[in-house]
Amino acid sequence: MDNLVLKQVTKYIVPCIQLFGIYVILNGHISPGGGFAGGTIIASSIILKDVALGKASISFNQDHALKLICISLMTYGILKGYSFLSDTLHLPHPPIGTPGHILSGGFLLPLNILIGITVTSTIFILYDLFSLKN
Repeated sequence: MDNLVLKQVTKYIVPCIQLFGIYVILNGHISPGGGFAGGTIIASSIILKDVALGKASISFNQDHALKLICISLMTYGILKGYSFLSDTLHLPHPPIGTPGHILSGGFLLPLNILIGITVTSTIFILYDLFSLKN
């Protein structure tokens, strides 16, 4: 596409969409949203940028996405394993803050971030695999 208005609007709207996606991920344990919803929002902004501005405008590719998926899933497994074993082995629990604040859920915030990374990367890989652009 060679639409100047679409390109200019996309340049300004994509960072706002990504910032909203990060907000949804970070506040997912104290409000509606979370890692899946925020990851979907961020992935849609990356796809919008690719569709409107072309493949050269994004610095995210399948190799980066696959590495992020592997790292985030391994970290997720380690954190969840620790939280399951912490009661059994009498290990210290993750700190619980004041209810209603961003650091109030123990491992919920890092787990939401990891889910957001996984969902964003997976949706991008699926889009990249099935897109008609080469």
